[in-house]
Amino acid sequence: MMHGLVLAGGRGSRLAAEGVETPKAWVEVAGRPQIVHLVETFTELGCESITCMVRDGVPVDLPAPAIVRTCRTPSSLHTLVAGLAIVPPGPVFCAMVDTVMPAADWRRVFRAVTERLTAGAAAVLAVTPFVDDELPLYVTRDGNGLATGIFDTPPPDTPLLVTGGVYGLSTVARRLAAVAVASLHRMRAFLRLLVELKTPVATVEVPRIIDLDHKSDLAAAERWLTAGARSREPGAGAP
Repeated sequence: MMHGLVLAGGRGSRLAAEGVETPKAWVEVAGRPQIVHLVETFTELGCESITCMVRDGVPVDLPAPAIVRTCRTPSSLHTLVAGLAIVPPGPVFCAMVDTVMPAADWRRVFRAVTERLTAGAAAVLAVTPFVDDELPLYVTRDGNGLATGIFDTPPPDTPLLVTGGVYGLSTVARRLAAVAVASLHRMRAFLRLLVELKTPVATVEVPRIIDLDHKSDLAAAERWLTAGARSREPGAGAP
């Protein structure tokens, strides 16, 4: 049993500054609003429940089985903790609303999150070598795929991997988040704490994840997913 949690509590200020008037949760990629696409994806993945934390003031009209709660939180970590207080007990599959991946990679990440949490990991991070973020969060890991460090700058002499805004959280990680938010104010600080406490934090790697922070990201995600859809059409690539 896995519960889904979508974090959409941000203001989308960078998109707004570039002339995108649509709230980030409702920007469209490949013909679907992001938050609707994530609800549909989580439903297809088999999440037992799906909770969406949406910033107060943003219009909300989501398909069942989504449970919508509004919030006005100062950071994604605070939004996470507010959402975890609502989500039923059990492991959680969590994503930022601006995370874009093709369907096959969502399935790969979900499968890995389920397997690693069942095997005893406290948390699971989706990571990618595709670095395209103003403030990337770098991850090092050992031969078993367990995170060994979380860094704000690229660690030397190691393959570059960054977090991608998708997380699996066990009951242990949920409890730690509720405690940590009293003194920490950023998601990256919480992830770093999990590693520093030596709780097993597993990773699952995918080739590419796009975060929708800028107008150019919307265009890049549109091209990427549309090209992928065309390549899967019957007869695509045939002479």
